[in-house]
Amino acid sequence: MSDRTVYLPRVILCRFGELFLKQGNRSRFLGKLESNVNKILAGTGLKVASPHGRIIIKVPESLCATPEQAETLLLEAGERLSRVFGLVSLSIATRTEPTIEAMGATALLEAQKVLQRYSGKQDPSFKVDCRRGDKNYPMTSYEIAAEVGHRIIEALKLRVDVHNPDFTIGIEIGKGTPPLVFADTRACPGGLPIGTAGRGLLLLSGGIDSPVAGWLAAKRGLALDGIYFHSPPFVGEKTRDKILELARILGRSQAMDNVFVVPFTEIQKKLRESTKGDLSVILYRRMMMRIADRIADRTKAGVLITGENLSQVASQTVENMSIIDQAARHLVIRPLVTFDKMETVALARRLGTYETSTLPYDDCCSLFMPNNPAIAARIENVLACEAKLDVEAEADAVAAMVEQIPVGA
Repeated sequence: MSDRTVYLPRVILCRFGELFLKQGNRSRFLGKLESNVNKILAGTGLKVASPHGRIIIKVPESLCATPEQAETLLLEAGERLSRVFGLVSLSIATRTEPTIEAMGATALLEAQKVLQRYSGKQDPSFKVDCRRGDKNYPMTSYEIAAEVGHRIIEALKLRVDVHNPDFTIGIEIGKGTPPLVFADTRACPGGLPIGTAGRGLLLLSGGIDSPVAGWLAAKRGLALDGIYFHSPPFVGEKTRDKILELARILGRSQAMDNVFVVPFTEIQKKLRESTKGDLSVILYRRMMMRIADRIADRTKAGVLITGENLSQVASQTVENMSIIDQAARHLVIRPLVTFDKMETVALARRLGTYETSTLPYDDCCSLFMPNNPAIAARIENVLACEAKLDVEAEADAVAAMVEQIPVGA
């Protein structure tokens, strides 16, 4: 059945990059990307289409009474789409007729709108960039760009700068679709669509690192749940609320579905009592891995993700991380392992997690800290401490009491 809906000429042009490399699996990746785009636009009434090499978001005429309403709707949708993993950029574009006259006239209108932002700048420069996916079009990309650019120069007396222009007018001519003309391009996160790499479980603390690690793991296609280890009354409800807010921020990028809250106080006390102190953090982390394994089994997660960074703190030496990993049955990945702190902070600021992460509410890892933690623990000493407890039974008992909280609830 054909789509008889009447659509407005303004659309969102979405581009993806790495999916082009998937060859025989490309349709699976593109299908997941389309599904994620539809999910993030749910309730807007916008229509998602996928002509060759692009995703186009169209506005049904029935949704908007005025062009201004349509533009507002497109801007709001663009804000949502800019967080979708797998998309590398997007532009709000205008569909036009496949003639050089129509493309030139539309490009001129786009240039005039852009010039309003440069009203105080002398001699602004521009260039025209054309992508001709339809090789049967009678003009080459260079010829189209030159002709459209000439028309803009004649009308607006602008200066051309093909290397460092103040703005670029883009034209895309696809197969079987109207040409698209645009003046602004917004970056998206890139990477792979959420869900194409399976599921992961993020050990989510209240610090700066773990939300950033989760975002990076999601960028590689992992659908995530979070697990948070809560130790009341030593850690208050404000810390728990902080964790849930971080999860919601990740959820806005489709990077978090649920948070599992683990009651960790009693087992943390027992672990502390089983050691003279210098191994306590390693014992905590190994128990977290055991409990996370059990939650990962429930969620069908194939990997555990942490925000650990090589040599940032005593428990994060090569020796200690190796011992911690030995307690886990699932693969443990650390996306930030080679980052320095300033790189992590810069990314946290860009993602919008930094302000929440720096709220002054500590998590369980700050409790019962030894004065001189071991930096090169020996596995035989760790196992001797754990032998005082039935660690597997303890992990089973704690995992049975975990609270599952859907993100956004």
